[in-house]
Amino acid sequence: MGTAALLETRHSEGLTDEEIVQRVRAGDANLYELLVRRHNQRLYRVARAIVRSEAEAEDVIQDAYVRAFVYLHQFEGRARFGAWLTRIAVNEALARLRMQQRVQPLSDDGGEGEYAMPAHFHSMSPEEHTSNAELGRILEETLLSLPEQYRAVVMLRDVEEMSTAETAEALGLTEENVKVRLHRGRAILRESISDQVGTTAREAFPFMGTRCERMTALVMRRVTASRNTGLELARPSIGDAPGE
Repeated sequence: MGTAALLETRHSEGLTDEEIVQRVRAGDANLYELLVRRHNQRLYRVARAIVRSEAEAEDVIQDAYVRAFVYLHQFEGRARFGAWLTRIAVNEALARLRMQQRVQPLSDDGGEGEYAMPAHFHSMSPEEHTSNAELGRILEETLLSLPEQYRAVVMLRDVEEMSTAETAEALGLTEENVKVRLHRGRAILRESISDQVGTTAREAFPFMGTRCERMTALVMRRVTASRNTGLELARPSIGDAPGE
Protein backbone atom coordinates (compact mmCIF):
# COMPACT_ATOMS: atom_id res chain seq x y z
CA MET A 1 0.00 0.00 0.00
CA GLY A 2 1.42 3.41 -1.01
CA THR A 3 1.83 6.40 1.30
CA ALA A 4 -1.30 8.15 0.03
CA ALA A 5 -3.38 5.00 0.38
CA LEU A 6 -1.99 4.42 3.87
CA LEU A 7 -2.91 7.95 4.96
CA GLU A 8 -6.40 7.51 3.51
CA THR A 9 -6.79 4.25 5.41
CA ARG A 10 -5.76 5.93 8.67
CA HIS A 11 -8.24 8.76 8.09
CA SER A 12 -10.96 6.15 7.59
CA GLU A 13 -10.43 4.32 10.88
CA GLY A 14 -13.34 6.16 12.48
CA LEU A 15 -15.83 4.82 9.92
CA THR A 16 -18.28 2.10 10.86
CA ASP A 17 -17.94 -1.33 9.25
CA GLU A 18 -20.97 -0.63 7.10
CA GLU A 19 -19.56 2.70 5.89
CA ILE A 20 -16.29 0.97 4.98
CA VAL A 21 -18.22 -1.71 3.10
CA GLN A 22 -19.93 0.99 1.04
CA ARG A 23 -16.59 2.55 0.15
CA VAL A 24 -15.01 -0.80 -0.72
CA ARG A 25 -17.97 -1.54 -2.98
CA ALA A 26 -17.44 1.85 -4.63
CA GLY A 27 -13.91 0.83 -5.55
CA ASP A 28 -11.74 1.71 -2.55
CA ALA A 29 -10.64 -1.91 -2.00
CA ASN A 30 -7.64 -0.94 0.13
CA LEU A 31 -10.03 -0.08 2.96
CA TYR A 32 -10.92 -3.76 3.23
CA GLU A 33 -7.73 -4.06 5.27
CA LEU A 34 -9.42 -2.13 8.08
CA LEU A 35 -12.19 -4.71 8.23
CA VAL A 36 -9.63 -7.51 8.32
CA ARG A 37 -7.77 -5.91 11.23
CA ARG A 38 -10.97 -5.22 13.15
CA HIS A 39 -12.29 -8.76 12.90
CA ASN A 40 -9.13 -10.91 12.94
CA GLN A 41 -9.42 -11.83 16.60
CA ARG A 42 -13.14 -12.67 16.55
CA LEU A 43 -12.83 -14.83 13.43
CA TYR A 44 -9.80 -16.61 14.82
CA ARG A 45 -11.60 -17.38 18.06
CA VAL A 46 -14.75 -18.72 16.44
CA ALA A 47 -12.71 -20.77 13.95
CA ARG A 48 -10.63 -22.23 16.79
CA ALA A 49 -13.82 -23.11 18.62
CA ILE A 50 -14.93 -25.22 15.68
CA VAL A 51 -11.79 -26.70 14.11
CA ARG A 52 -9.56 -26.51 17.25
CA SER A 53 -6.28 -26.51 15.30
CA GLU A 54 -4.51 -23.13 15.14
CA ALA A 55 -3.26 -23.75 11.60
CA GLU A 56 -6.69 -24.84 10.41
CA ALA A 57 -8.27 -21.81 12.07
CA GLU A 58 -5.92 -19.49 10.18
CA ASP A 59 -6.80 -21.20 6.90
CA VAL A 60 -10.48 -20.84 7.70
CA ILE A 61 -10.31 -17.12 8.37
CA GLN A 62 -8.27 -16.47 5.22
CA ASP A 63 -10.91 -18.25 3.15
CA ALA A 64 -13.70 -16.44 4.99
CA TYR A 65 -12.21 -13.00 4.30
CA VAL A 66 -11.69 -13.73 0.62
CA ARG A 67 -15.19 -15.18 0.25
CA ALA A 68 -16.67 -12.15 2.02
CA PHE A 69 -14.79 -9.80 -0.31
CA VAL A 70 -15.86 -11.65 -3.45
CA TYR A 71 -19.49 -11.65 -2.33
CA LEU A 72 -19.49 -8.23 -0.68
CA HIS A 73 -22.12 -7.06 -3.14
CA GLN A 74 -24.51 -9.58 -1.56
CA PHE A 75 -24.28 -8.00 1.89
CA GLU A 76 -27.73 -6.50 2.33
CA GLY A 77 -27.35 -5.10 5.82
CA ARG A 78 -30.05 -7.26 7.41
CA ALA A 79 -27.44 -8.10 10.05
CA ARG A 80 -24.42 -6.12 11.16
CA PHE A 81 -21.37 -6.68 8.97
CA GLY A 82 -19.49 -8.32 11.86
CA ALA A 83 -22.25 -10.89 12.33
CA TRP A 84 -22.42 -11.53 8.56
CA LEU A 85 -18.66 -12.04 8.41
CA THR A 86 -18.71 -14.29 11.47
CA ARG A 87 -21.41 -16.44 9.88
CA ILE A 88 -19.22 -16.87 6.80
CA ALA A 89 -16.30 -17.96 8.99
CA VAL A 90 -18.56 -20.43 10.83
CA ASN A 91 -19.73 -21.86 7.50
CA GLU A 92 -16.14 -22.18 6.26
CA ALA A 93 -15.09 -23.96 9.45
CA LEU A 94 -18.05 -26.35 9.36
CA ALA A 95 -17.47 -27.09 5.67
CA ARG A 96 -13.87 -27.97 6.45
CA LEU A 97 -15.00 -30.32 9.21
CA ARG A 98 -17.56 -31.96 6.97
CA MET A 99 -14.95 -32.57 4.28
CA GLN A 100 -12.66 -34.18 6.82
CA GLN A 101 -15.56 -36.16 8.32
CA ARG A 102 -14.38 -35.44 11.83
CA VAL A 103 -17.53 -34.12 13.52
CA GLN A 104 -21.15 -33.41 12.71
CA PRO A 105 -22.08 -29.79 11.88
CA LEU A 106 -23.90 -27.59 14.33
CA SER A 107 -27.63 -28.22 14.31
CA ASP A 108 -30.56 -26.78 16.20
CA ASP A 109 -31.11 -30.00 18.13
CA GLY A 110 -31.06 -28.70 21.68
CA GLY A 111 -27.54 -29.99 22.34
CA GLU A 112 -28.62 -33.10 24.25
CA GLY A 113 -26.06 -35.62 25.39
CA GLU A 114 -23.81 -36.51 28.28
CA TYR A 115 -20.28 -35.19 28.54
CA ALA A 116 -17.45 -36.06 30.90
CA MET A 117 -14.71 -33.54 31.62
CA PRO A 118 -11.23 -34.95 30.91
CA ALA A 119 -9.65 -36.09 34.18
CA HIS A 120 -6.70 -33.70 34.12
CA PHE A 121 -9.02 -30.71 34.46
CA HIS A 122 -10.16 -31.96 37.88
CA SER A 123 -6.68 -32.17 39.40
CA MET A 124 -5.26 -28.66 38.91
CA SER A 125 -3.33 -27.34 41.87
CA PRO A 126 -4.17 -23.95 43.45
CA GLU A 127 -0.87 -22.60 42.12
CA GLU A 128 -2.13 -23.01 38.55
CA HIS A 129 -4.82 -20.42 39.24
CA THR A 130 -2.55 -17.64 40.52
CA SER A 131 -2.21 -15.49 37.40
CA ASN A 132 -4.43 -14.28 34.60
CA ALA A 133 -2.02 -15.69 32.05
CA GLU A 134 -2.31 -19.15 33.59
CA LEU A 135 -6.06 -18.84 33.85
CA GLY A 136 -6.18 -17.88 30.18
CA ARG A 137 -4.25 -21.02 29.29
CA ILE A 138 -6.55 -23.16 31.42
CA LEU A 139 -9.58 -21.52 29.85
CA GLU A 140 -8.30 -22.20 26.34
CA GLU A 141 -7.73 -25.87 27.10
CA THR A 142 -11.07 -26.25 28.84
CA LEU A 143 -13.03 -24.42 26.17
CA LEU A 144 -11.50 -26.49 23.41
CA SER A 145 -12.44 -29.65 25.32
CA LEU A 146 -16.15 -28.80 25.25
CA PRO A 147 -18.44 -30.62 22.80
CA GLU A 148 -18.85 -28.62 19.62
CA GLN A 149 -22.48 -27.63 20.23
CA TYR A 150 -21.41 -25.81 23.41
CA ARG A 151 -17.92 -24.71 22.37
CA ALA A 152 -18.85 -22.20 19.67
CA VAL A 153 -21.69 -20.68 21.70
CA VAL A 154 -19.50 -20.14 24.78
CA MET A 155 -16.73 -18.69 22.62
CA LEU A 156 -18.98 -16.11 21.01
CA ARG A 157 -20.98 -15.19 24.12
CA ASP A 158 -18.34 -15.24 26.87
CA VAL A 159 -15.10 -14.62 25.00
CA GLU A 160 -16.28 -12.34 22.20
CA GLU A 161 -19.16 -10.93 24.29
CA MET A 162 -21.59 -11.09 21.39
CA SER A 163 -25.28 -10.79 22.25
CA THR A 164 -27.61 -13.77 22.24
CA ALA A 165 -29.20 -12.50 19.03
CA GLU A 166 -25.83 -12.00 17.30
CA THR A 167 -24.65 -15.45 18.37
CA ALA A 168 -27.85 -17.04 17.11
CA GLU A 169 -27.44 -15.26 13.78
CA ALA A 170 -23.80 -16.27 13.42
CA LEU A 171 -24.39 -19.94 14.25
CA GLY A 172 -27.76 -20.37 12.59
CA LEU A 173 -29.47 -21.27 15.87
CA THR A 174 -32.54 -20.00 17.69
CA GLU A 175 -31.97 -17.59 20.56
CA GLU A 176 -33.51 -20.10 22.97
CA ASN A 177 -31.09 -22.78 21.80
CA VAL A 178 -28.17 -20.39 22.30
CA LYS A 179 -29.31 -19.78 25.89
CA VAL A 180 -29.61 -23.51 26.59
CA ARG A 181 -26.20 -24.33 25.14
CA LEU A 182 -24.57 -21.40 26.93
CA HIS A 183 -26.01 -22.53 30.25
CA ARG A 184 -24.80 -26.11 29.77
CA GLY A 185 -21.41 -25.05 28.45
CA ARG A 186 -20.83 -22.73 31.40
CA ALA A 187 -21.80 -25.49 33.81
CA ILE A 188 -19.12 -27.75 32.34
CA LEU A 189 -16.53 -24.97 32.48
CA ARG A 190 -17.33 -24.23 36.13
CA GLU A 191 -16.34 -27.77 37.04
CA SER A 192 -12.78 -26.80 36.18
CA ILE A 193 -12.39 -23.05 36.51
CA SER A 194 -15.27 -22.03 38.80
CA ASP A 195 -16.33 -18.41 38.34
CA GLN A 196 -13.19 -17.22 36.52
CA VAL A 197 -14.81 -17.45 33.06
CA GLY A 198 -16.34 -14.01 33.02
CA THR A 199 -13.26 -12.13 34.28
CA THR A 200 -10.55 -13.81 32.21
CA ALA A 201 -12.26 -15.05 29.07
CA ARG A 202 -11.29 -12.13 26.85
CA GLU A 203 -7.59 -12.71 27.57
CA ALA A 204 -7.76 -16.16 25.96
CA PHE A 205 -7.16 -17.04 22.31
CA PRO A 206 -5.13 -13.92 21.48
CA PHE A 207 -4.66 -13.05 17.83
CA MET A 208 -2.73 -9.82 17.90
CA GLY A 209 0.66 -8.38 17.05
CA THR A 210 2.76 -10.28 14.51
CA ARG A 211 0.14 -12.95 13.87
CA CYS A 212 -2.50 -10.35 13.10
CA GLU A 213 -0.13 -8.48 10.77
CA ARG A 214 0.79 -11.70 8.95
CA MET A 215 -2.87 -12.70 8.52
CA THR A 216 -3.80 -9.22 7.28
CA ALA A 217 -1.01 -9.29 4.70
CA LEU A 218 -2.00 -12.77 3.48
CA VAL A 219 -5.66 -11.81 3.16
CA MET A 220 -4.95 -8.59 1.29
CA ARG A 221 -2.67 -10.41 -1.18
CA ARG A 222 -5.48 -12.87 -1.89
CA VAL A 223 -8.03 -10.06 -2.16
CA THR A 224 -5.80 -8.25 -4.65
CA ALA A 225 -5.41 -11.46 -6.65
CA SER A 226 -9.18 -11.95 -6.71
CA ARG A 227 -9.64 -8.42 -8.07
CA ASN A 228 -7.00 -8.89 -10.74
CA THR A 229 -8.26 -12.26 -11.95
CA GLY A 230 -11.98 -11.75 -11.49
CA LEU A 231 -12.06 -14.71 -9.12
CA GLU A 232 -15.42 -16.34 -8.43
CA LEU A 233 -15.45 -19.02 -5.77
CA ALA A 234 -16.77 -22.47 -6.57
CA ARG A 235 -19.31 -22.89 -3.79
CA PRO A 236 -22.48 -20.79 -4.23
CA SER A 237 -23.71 -18.42 -1.54
CA ILE A 238 -27.18 -18.11 -0.13
CA GLY A 239 -28.76 -14.88 1.10
CA ASP A 240 -26.71 -12.86 3.53
CA ALA A 241 -24.27 -15.64 4.44
CA PRO A 242 -22.12 -16.90 1.54
CA GLY A 243 -20.93 -20.46 1.94
CA GLU A 244 -23.99 -21.96 3.63
